Amino acid sequence: MEKIKPAALATVPRHVAIIMDGNNRWAKKRLLPGVAGHKAGVDAVRAVIEVCAEARVEVLTLFAFSSENWQRPAEEVGALMELFFTMLRREARRLDENNISLRIIGDRSRFHPELQAAMAEAEALTVGPGRFVLQIAANYGGQWDIAQAAQQLAREVQAGRLQPEEITPSMLQARLATGELPLPDLCIRTGGEHRISNFLLWQLAYAELYFSDLYWPDFKHEAMRVALADFASRQRRFGKTSEQVEAGARA
Repeated sequence: MEKIKPAALATVPRHVAIIMDGNNRWAKKRLLPGVAGHKAGVDAVRAVIEVCAEARVEVLTLFAFSSENWQRPAEEVGALMELFFTMLRREARRLDENNISLRIIGDRSRFHPELQAAMAEAEALTVGPGRFVLQIAANYGGQWDIAQAAQQLAREVQAGRLQPEEITPSMLQARLATGELPLPDLCIRTGGEHRISNFLLWQLAYAELYFSDLYWPDFKHEAMRVALADFASRQRRFGKTSEQVEAGARA
């Protein structure tokens, strides 16, 4: 396959969201423990960051650990937490040196205090304006996100600062975990599954969906470039007709 150059793409998504699926199946296929797949997936994370950065994507959100993943075997969850902690310690300075700002979204209350501290330290180290944003969703669920945004609005109503009839979709959206960032334009899921699994439920309302049969550890540079090229080939209508979109593009 001819290498797809990001500069040749007609349209580049501002925000890419990825459900990194297939780590366990990748490891099982190789007769390895599940955590080996998660470790191998780190190389795919690096590859995807590189491609998104060179294509001038502004935000990359990775679904690292869902609120439902606590139901997995305790040894796997423990290994994932250790891997997360290690990567935060090891990669934060590298992210900062490469002008990448790290954000972590989700309910942190269930994580060990030491891991919570590592999250805050990595975010503080990499903060800065105009940077490529790497957003990690950890103990995150789309339903939780909408509920916590609704709770914020309810407290404002309770305090008398807001009337229920004044609440708008944009007000709720601003209180989501991703509030001030652009909405995802493209959502990728690897591993062959065709669902979004409680990921960014509100935010993905108009995102283009792209499904890959590759397991996450195998989703590297060229696979990401192919996904971006597929996005560039699509016409995004947002409720309009094709004729209206084409007329607007000519204007």
